[in-house]
Amino acid sequence: MAELATIARPYAEALYQATASSADATLGWLDPLAAATADARLQEFASNPKVGSQQVFDLIAGLVPNGLPDAGRNFLVAVVENGRLAALPEVALQYRALHNASSGAADAVIQSAFPIDDAALSEVTGALERRFGRKLTARVEIDPALIGGIRAVVGDEVLDTSVKARLEQMKAALIA
Repeated sequence: MAELATIARPYAEALYQATASSADATLGWLDPLAAATADARLQEFASNPKVGSQQVFDLIAGLVPNGLPDAGRNFLVAVVENGRLAALPEVALQYRALHNASSGAADAVIQSAFPIDDAALSEVTGALERRFGRKLTARVEIDPALIGGIRAVVGDEVLDTSVKARLEQMKAALIA
């Protein structure tokens, strides 16, 4: 079977061409679709030969909080009818990458041992934007193993200022 990235690319590119002027709104419904279709139980339901494509469409469309616009409905119909639900999470990733590339932005995952409030997040995001030289869309993940500090991942670049990383550096220095 072809790689999911290969299957997802034409869908992401076609969707981006159709919705580039409203990419942020598109991500508002595409991300929930991707999250829903990543569930193994939904994949199993959709692959059941006794279940029709309209039933699959109705179930998935009902999972989007604010409903689907016409472009979203048409997109979901194409994905369901072509049996490409498994590729939908990858479509969302590639769509976001296309949007980021056109706007000069990037996604940032900020890992922290503790929750970060909005004021601190905007301060951290501003510092990371200056450090990485581009606009960032930040998402916070809690990882208690970091002990303290943060670990920021932007694309393939990592900035690790966590206590865990510093302890590992000290350990390596003491062993050497």
